[in-house]
Amino acid sequence: MFLTMNRFKVRPGQEAAFEAIWTGRDSHLPEVKGFVAFHLMKGPEREGYRLYASHTLWDSEQAFTDWTRSEAFRAAHRGAGAHAEIYLGPPELEIFEAVQTIRA
Repeated sequence: MFLTMNRFKVRPGQEAAFEAIWTGRDSHLPEVKGFVAFHLMKGPEREGYRLYASHTLWDSEQAFTDWTRSEAFRAAHRGAGAHAEIYLGPPELEIFEAVQTIRA
């Protein structure tokens, strides 16, 4: 398994706008080979921002890399910079490779 995570610092009062942008967009992920799951997580309120994180789980690093080079990726991210006023800086990308997996 391969996990990618973006952390977003959202300005106070912009949470509803941020959530509407994310929940209203067509991510194109379900049609991508190797895609497993996506979660948009709402985190704690911190001094000056609300923390959010998007988690995308992939079968492999190659599946993620292939997606970043695809038309589905370009379509999902079209206009991504249009709402800069709701963020405190760009998202922070973090990438993780599974070392151990335990299932229910």
